[in-house]
Amino acid sequence: MTFEVELTEKADRDLRNIFLYIAFDLSAPENAERQINRLWDAILSLDELPERYRRYEDEPWHSRGMRVLPIDNFVILYIPYLEEKVVRIIAVMYGGRDIGEQLKKI
Repeated sequence: MTFEVELTEKADRDLRNIFLYIAFDLSAPENAERQINRLWDAILSLDELPERYRRYEDEPWHSRGMRVLPIDNFVILYIPYLEEKVVRIIAVMYGGRDIGEQLKKI
């Protein structure tokens, strides 16, 4: 069963900010491109078996079905909607951040 993968505006902004930070703040544009490609590959892989990653433990996100895909030093937070066959990417962030605090801003 193939799912459609959608990015929220926040997730799209997150990816752009990650690229800009690595490319310009860290002066590593090649690394930025490779990192974004790895993140995109992980995101697009969610079109198959999106429930294979663990559920986020804290409420209210747990009840909403949010899942966590770790990739390198980042996490991709997403919700699979099984009946609609859609995976919505909620956020992409550095894994060392306080995810709960960041989710309060959504």
